[in-house]
Amino acid sequence: MSKPADRPEVVHLPAETPVAAPASQRRAASQRVREARDRLTSTSGTRPAFDRELLRQYAQTRISASYVVMLLVVATGLFFGFWMQPISAAAWTCGMLCIHFAIIRCCARFLAESPNLAATRKWRTRFVLLDLLYGLSWTAILVHPAGLDMVSNTLMMFLMLLVIAVSSMLAANLPIAALAATAPVTVAIALNFVLSGTFDNYVLAVLALAAEGYFALLAHRLHSTTLATLEARAEKDALIGELEQAKAISDEARHRAEAANVAKSRFLAQMSHELRTPLNAILGFSEVMKSEIFGAHAVPVYKEYSADIHNSGVHLLNLINEILDLSRIEAGRYELNEEAVSLVHVVADCHHLLKLRASSRGITIHEVFEQGMPRIWGDERAIRQIVLNLLSNSIKFTPQGGEIWLKVGWTASGGQYLSVKDTGSGIAEDEIPVVLASFGQGSNSIKSAEQGAGLGLPIAKSLIDMHGGTFTLKSKLRIGTEVIVTFPPERVMSALAPMAEEAPPLQPETTTSPDEKRRTRNKPIMSAGTGL
Repeated sequence: MSKPADRPEVVHLPAETPVAAPASQRRAASQRVREARDRLTSTSGTRPAFDRELLRQYAQTRISASYVVMLLVVATGLFFGFWMQPISAAAWTCGMLCIHFAIIRCCARFLAESPNLAATRKWRTRFVLLDLLYGLSWTAILVHPAGLDMVSNTLMMFLMLLVIAVSSMLAANLPIAALAATAPVTVAIALNFVLSGTFDNYVLAVLALAAEGYFALLAHRLHSTTLATLEARAEKDALIGELEQAKAISDEARHRAEAANVAKSRFLAQMSHELRTPLNAILGFSEVMKSEIFGAHAVPVYKEYSADIHNSGVHLLNLINEILDLSRIEAGRYELNEEAVSLVHVVADCHHLLKLRASSRGITIHEVFEQGMPRIWGDERAIRQIVLNLLSNSIKFTPQGGEIWLKVGWTASGGQYLSVKDTGSGIAEDEIPVVLASFGQGSNSIKSAEQGAGLGLPIAKSLIDMHGGTFTLKSKLRIGTEVIVTFPPERVMSALAPMAEEAPPLQPETTTSPDEKRRTRNKPIMSAGTGL
């Protein structure tokens, strides 16, 4: 009598320990060497390409802010024209504009020039010298009107902060140039305040130095941010390049794999035809000789030889069929012929087919089926092949006197499962991925059982994957093996509930008046020969 089956505990296979790829280590080492070499050949401790990019951004910022600097210079010259002699203020304004035009022209020439490492160093030095001249020119005009009155000192402090702020922002991508443009102004103003000898001017001198430090730090932060952005962009470009290269390599490998797959399919199709044609003759003639249809053999041992030839031919034919099935599955050409299938009946039929083989080895097979299970939607041939592969493997690797349990029941999620458990030799934990691969066999199984092709479990796993189910293998050496196959809940065909609403009438009802009903009631049934 069947008893309810226990729900299996699905155990995931242990993941393989990740091994560091030597290629990634070599790539990281080469990158570190390349970065160290770039720092040695760079003038700022960064990559030479970054030096060029920083100078390019510096030149673009200078050109974009040229009108703002011109407005500041002209406004300062007009203001100091009222404060000091107009001729001196006009001369300073003209000189300042000439220096500014020289900087803008150098920036334009730099942007129009082709990238070159030696030229980048020269342009960097040229920009620093021009900014130093720019700062000295501001020093000449700011130091001149300093006096002992509070108004001039406040005005000079305000203009100094404005000049330092503008210069720091414009030359932030080149910190040395920013320092060359602002340090002379700050030092000159601070010395001017210190030489005045009053406490208030000492405070203004300290504030001037503090402002210089603040804007220098701000320029350094801006430079660091810009450098980090350039590094991120360079890494992104390198990653995109590696991805494109990897994609090209993968496309090439895919084309080769497709070509190899086509060649394999052609080879298997040709060989299956070439092998099956003589194999059918071998099976047929060996069957005739084994059955002694045309008479008994003169030598009795020939009958045993004929039986061995027939059994070997059947084994070879099954092997060819398994290879072709696996080839179709891997090529994605295996199509499921789905219909309503009873999993319990399929397992019972497979048990009946292999029962004689198990009995000859002294193996007892126990059936543990749940009653009243609905059908599932699947391919009966594929499900039957799954059960036959699992059950034949259990019989093959179970010693004489062993036991096998066949279980069919419900899963916790509402699906159905099949479990095949034996008391065989078992599989080592590190060999489980090997036996699940095509043509893979465990070492202990090869020693303790008859030889096989190693295609039963891979085919069963591929077929259950096509049904959307799961395949779980649990095994321990010298204890046994259990294989659990589950079908998802969406493949279970539950019984349909009765319809709550009445079925519509076969013919639509026609509305008739009372007079028509009365005439219909009084009309005779048969009017033939009455003249009516």
